[in-house]
Amino acid sequence: MPQRKTGLGDTYQAVSGLRKTREWRGLRDTLYDFRWWLTTWKDMIAFVLKSPLQVVKGLWKYRWMATYLTVPAFIDRQLEGNRGVQLRSGHLLYDVIIKHTTDIIGTMFDADMSIGGKKSLSDRIVCLDELVPTEIMSGFPNLIGLPVQTIPIFLASMINQQLPPVYLDSVENYGVPADVCPLPSAEAGVAIEGDYPIFGKCFISCNMPCDGSVMTSEYQDRYFKLPTYELGVPLRYNDDVDAQDYAVEEIMGCIEFIEQQTGEKFDWDAFYKGMENYNEVTRFHLDLWEINRTKYPQVTGPTPWLYRMYSFHLHGGMDDRFIKADSKVRRIMQDGYARRLPCSREMRHKALVWSCPANYYTNFANWLELCWGIVCVMDMETHISQQIIDTSTRRRALEGLALTFQRTTMRKHTKGGYKNAVDEMWRVAEEYGVDTIIMYDQISCKGMDGLQGIFDDQARERKINFIWVQQDLMDCRTISRRDMRRQVSAYMSSVLREEPVDPTLIDRKSTRLNSSHTDIS
Repeated sequence: MPQRKTGLGDTYQAVSGLRKTREWRGLRDTLYDFRWWLTTWKDMIAFVLKSPLQVVKGLWKYRWMATYLTVPAFIDRQLEGNRGVQLRSGHLLYDVIIKHTTDIIGTMFDADMSIGGKKSLSDRIVCLDELVPTEIMSGFPNLIGLPVQTIPIFLASMINQQLPPVYLDSVENYGVPADVCPLPSAEAGVAIEGDYPIFGKCFISCNMPCDGSVMTSEYQDRYFKLPTYELGVPLRYNDDVDAQDYAVEEIMGCIEFIEQQTGEKFDWDAFYKGMENYNEVTRFHLDLWEINRTKYPQVTGPTPWLYRMYSFHLHGGMDDRFIKADSKVRRIMQDGYARRLPCSREMRHKALVWSCPANYYTNFANWLELCWGIVCVMDMETHISQQIIDTSTRRRALEGLALTFQRTTMRKHTKGGYKNAVDEMWRVAEEYGVDTIIMYDQISCKGMDGLQGIFDDQARERKINFIWVQQDLMDCRTISRRDMRRQVSAYMSSVLREEPVDPTLIDRKSTRLNSSHTDIS
């Protein structure tokens, strides 16, 4: 009987799914990875030392804060199996995310009135809904725009899948139906549990991504008790002049509201500078996508969409660290492409990921690549606004910002009609030359419920492998990460009759977590 080869799955405990040892990547890449692991801990320790008393108070008061102590393990999961260009690009991009996130948390705690924060700092803060990109705040250089839900629930849910159920149960016990999208439900649950820090002079809410956000705004309005501006963003934005005029008026109204509440005046020169910085970050992503269209993609898996989503919403044109990191990664990936380096051990299928991904399984694309050779070169949440904002006049700058807002995360392709959801998917699939589409069936989202038959029929006509993967965005109890993997494995083995690249990453049927909804692997 031939001896079974060891694989990446052997580094995990069979039942719990916990890591037994760190991954060996060869001497050079292992040392490089370990160096960045130490850097992550250094950044976290430096964050605590800046304001140790406030951090300790925040750790004791907010249940989500302990989640951020596990960030090094989160980064390990996103870069699992990566070597060379993938590993180096990933660490550079995640490093700027970590540094920026610790700055945000530090500011939140220093301003948090419920743990003795500074009122002078709190009065400089404009609270934003997490789906309102922070670019508008570049025109207020003396103010700080903070997305209030991002740290307590959105990012935290990606790091710790067991956190959102606490807030989901809380809001459902409060009377909200269980079939509401888990994202706004969890955000409302954080307010009910009293887990939002208290700060800010005013609040900017919005109608994105869906009607569930209106419900969330009501809960947050009661919680923060701040003057609130509801930023209305048009749903049908394609070729609609009236919609664009309305969108610009909404942004102008938002600017006037912030001026009235804070006493600060909008600085157009600072705004133009911020938008040019935003454009520079956008150009980096366009360069990355251009390489991924070829037969030699360089940065794939979860890194592109996690970094794209973070930089799009939180960079705001106000942090040069993003531009510096982008410049380094651009050189690395262009060099890798010039040398025609492979991005993975084996690329059997080039894939497009469509619909909203599961927050509780951010590294699912890594498993697809390592286990089945399905390399995800583009996904819906990466393919958001590509607008280069024209700063030649005030009107054009606001029009560009309005178009950017309309094409934000969980919005560009799930809203605006059939053309945005279906036709755009096939256009992107053809552009990237994919033979496989991973279609997330987010069971609590009603946005694409009526399109399943259309997707299947059109995939058959185009001879595209179309793999449906059910998930529940924030609630791992409904459909676990293991359930998500099994859906893909069933398709690959029964429909395509393929063997896995790494058989050790296939879930064993004998484990006691076989039918569990508390899968931690």
